[in-house]
Amino acid sequence: MSKREVLLLTITGQDKPGLTTSITEILSEYKADILDIGQAVIHNSLSLGMLVEIEDIHTSNILKDLLYKSYDLDISVKFNPVHSQDYRDWVKQQGKGRYIVSMLSRRITAKQIAAVTNIIYKQGLNIDIINRLTGRVPLDPEKNNSKACVEFSVRGIPADEEKMKSEFYNLTQDIEADIAFQHDDIYRKNRRLVCFDMDSTLIQAECIVELAKRHGVGKEVHEVTEAAMRGELDFKESFTKRVALLKGLDVSVMQEIADELVITEGAERLIGSLKAFGYKIAVLSGGFTFFARELQKKLGIDYIYANDLEVADGKLTGNYLGDVVDGERKAQLMKLIAQMEHIQLEQVIAVGDGANDLPMINAAGLGIAFHAKPLVQQNARHAISTVGLDGILYLLGYRDRHLAQRERK
Repeated sequence: MSKREVLLLTITGQDKPGLTTSITEILSEYKADILDIGQAVIHNSLSLGMLVEIEDIHTSNILKDLLYKSYDLDISVKFNPVHSQDYRDWVKQQGKGRYIVSMLSRRITAKQIAAVTNIIYKQGLNIDIINRLTGRVPLDPEKNNSKACVEFSVRGIPADEEKMKSEFYNLTQDIEADIAFQHDDIYRKNRRLVCFDMDSTLIQAECIVELAKRHGVGKEVHEVTEAAMRGELDFKESFTKRVALLKGLDVSVMQEIADELVITEGAERLIGSLKAFGYKIAVLSGGFTFFARELQKKLGIDYIYANDLEVADGKLTGNYLGDVVDGERKAQLMKLIAQMEHIQLEQVIAVGDGANDLPMINAAGLGIAFHAKPLVQQNARHAISTVGLDGILYLLGYRDRHLAQRERK
């Protein structure tokens, strides 16, 4: 009675239509089972691997037929027998953890790849797949707007996950790249709600600073802000003091500032794409509702929560209405919106740049510190500092070709 044998076939050469069909047709003649298969093409150069199980009485014939066909196709075929116990051990590894390591930069370098993969190696993790999510890179890209993302699918149990994350963070400072480490679970590609901070996140300005400049109290507002950063005032106290300094400012100035606001790089692409994919978008801001509404009109945002300034006789009174939207309030509002939309917190993304964004960033399934100060980056699980907001799309696993299809519609 014949036995079953496992072979690893490795096919390399110039990619051409029908190549996979030609190989598998030969395998089908000998009733081969495909245990695993993977293919990659880089610059029209093919690498195709197949783990096949066949009856051992057919081994010599199948190898001969494949060699003949490889000569006709001008490709190379290598054969490696796999011991049955080695295969069983490989199958058992299916239960091990799987993770995604994403590296974002303006341009990918060998130094970056070497540094990232070295940390992965030292943690005892195995890289199964490497994918480029961004489009093909031109030789002379626009340095200011170019984006590059490489994704590593890794398997195993990290020797020290916290140490690895710390090493990734420290590395980002040296190689001008952002590195995200995520569990490859069911939630990664199943997010449904994104909550953004507004000032210095969705827009390139701090609205209270702009108002203060127009009112001639920029220095005073800056001093209060610095006191808050030193821990001498909490957010609510500093907010109350800064708003009081705006007393008497003509309300028409707010529209002038709104008309001049610069939307952050990648924000329109990110929000447009996510809305097309069925996401809900929220702005949870310690800034002002007036500016959030202007942004809502431009970007089609679903929810806005911010602070309302009191107005009397066409001028700001120096007071605000309602509760202050501080860090804890942002986290509460995020949870409330998720509950109203029947969305689990693991499906929520939170993005911000300030310390008052950390409560929602750390409560969300995917929390991102965006172009934030070092203290905020260190206390958030993920950070983006080298590219625009649309870099978030790559952390979700989207490829440029997917996004291009949507944009063409």
